[in-house]
Order: sequence, then structure tokens, then C-alpha cells
Amino acid sequence: MNLSVLGDLNWPAVVVATIAYFALGMVWYAEYAFGRAYQRSSGQDLSPPERPGAAVYAIPLLTCFVITLTTAMVGRASDTDTIMEGLLLGLVVGIGIALPVRFVTGAYDMTKPAPITFAAIGAGYHIVGLTLAGAILGQWN
Repeated sequence: MNLSVLGDLNWPAVVVATIAYFALGMVWYAEYAFGRAYQRSSGQDLSPPERPGAAVYAIPLLTCFVITLTTAMVGRASDTDTIMEGLLLGLVVGIGIALPVRFVTGAYDMTKPAPITFAAIGAGYHIVGLTLAGAILGQWN
């Protein structure tokens, strides 16, 4: 694989998959979903400030874009071109990359009152988000 694959990507699919992945985070970390457990496990008050700065949204959106773009590149290189292949691609990237990274950094963070819960909630978000993004990318390729 080389970077010429960037020219072959379906960029509207990358944008839509990025937005879907990002939007899932807004639901995933909401108080009615995993927000309270995430707050307790992190030991911090994660309530957004009254007037959150742009970085509160821009940084997660940028990271969702980068991992979605990377997943799209792998999908293109592996000829992923159906929704089922996209689901599998997202699941493999989520479980094979995001889960171990999140657990190794989260589970050993002794500054957290419940590091395993903290890592599990974050890893779960990325697994589901990447599976969603993979499905969108696979369907549109």
C-alpha cells in the first residue's frame, strides 16, 4: 500500500463515517448512557463547562477523522466493498487496534478510581464507532 490510495477513497463516505463516529460519542458519553459511569471511573467531573471551547469538539472530531481515514485506507487496500465486509473491517480495527491501545493506557492509569471501567467504556465506544464507520465505508465503496 502507498499513499496514492488517498486519491481512490470515497471522500464523502469518509466524511459521513467520521460524523457518525463522532456523533456516537455524543450519545455514548451522555449521562443517560455511559456518562455517569465514565465520570465515576475517571474520578473527574466531566460535565462540560457552561461555554465549552472549540477544542472540546474539535479534538475528538479530528481524532475520529484520522482513525476513519486510516480505516478507509485499509478498506481500500483490502478491497472492502460491501456493508458486511465494512462491518468486519471496523470490528477488526476496533478489537485489534483500539481495544488493546485503550486498555494498555487506561487499565494501568492508577490516577483513575476504576481504571478497568474507564478503559472498557472508552474501548467499547471505539469498537462500536469503528464498526459503524466501517459499515458506512464498506457500503459506499
